Amino acid sequence: MNASAHTLDRFSVSAARRRKDRFARGTIVAATGVALVPLVLIVYYLLSKGLSSWSPSFFTTDPTGNTFFASSAIGGIKSAILGTIEIVAIASALAVPLGLGVAVWLVEYGRGSRLAHTVRFFIDVLTGVPSIMFGLFIYIALIVGTGTSYAAYKGAFALALLMLPVVTRSAEVVLLLVPGSLRESALALGAPRWRVIFRIVLPTALPGLVTGVLLAIARAAGETAPLLFTAGATMKTEFGLNGFMNSLPIQIYTDVTSPTTAVVNRAWGAALTLVVMILLLNLAARLLARRSSLG
Repeated sequence: MNASAHTLDRFSVSAARRRKDRFARGTIVAATGVALVPLVLIVYYLLSKGLSSWSPSFFTTDPTGNTFFASSAIGGIKSAILGTIEIVAIASALAVPLGLGVAVWLVEYGRGSRLAHTVRFFIDVLTGVPSIMFGLFIYIALIVGTGTSYAAYKGAFALALLMLPVVTRSAEVVLLLVPGSLRESALALGAPRWRVIFRIVLPTALPGLVTGVLLAIARAAGETAPLLFTAGATMKTEFGLNGFMNSLPIQIYTDVTSPTTAVVNRAWGAALTLVVMILLLNLAARLLARRSSLG
């Protein structure tokens, strides 16, 4: 009995430690609540101001120039939605494979080398470059330098440059979290390194890789400055990559400064549409990654 009581006294928690624990928990909960306040306010304003603009015609018609007449004459955001999907899809097709490839090389082949340190340094520099600089670079290189006009594919190039460092750094961090014992076990069984990467490392890191890619896509989809200097804007729906193309960020940027209330409301509706598109993309990608990991 004495030994049991001694053991209980040894592992008992004092009142002071309980108070400190409650204080720490309360501080964490309070900090979480403060961090959620901006998110709640943004979602509230988007829902309260954007839902009123939604209608079937809002998503099926192009914007018009009749902005000082009836609200039904201003049109919708069809061209902006399709343009955003096309430009971001092309940018993702360019940036995601390249970014993942660079991350795999940094982790699996170039770890510890001087070249890897140099590449990682420049990737970190690109991560902190303002988005407008990517647009100005493409503008100088592909528009002023070639003497041509704005084009959708040039906007995709600018967004791809913006996405590349985000994809690379996030993928590198996730790949470093894969236990080395998995690689060693597969290599010990005689599997070549490339097969270990594609069959062991990448499937294990898939959820984290998907998260990094989605972060890059979300950032690119909401950027306005790079597209102002590269893809321009047009009201009608365009699928050709060699001409002007509308997008949701450009549509929001031009509409929110209008003196017409209906046009400003269209900007709120477009902003809510952009958020919902990113949310649906996140849900679909998470579901696909989960099914792939279970399979």
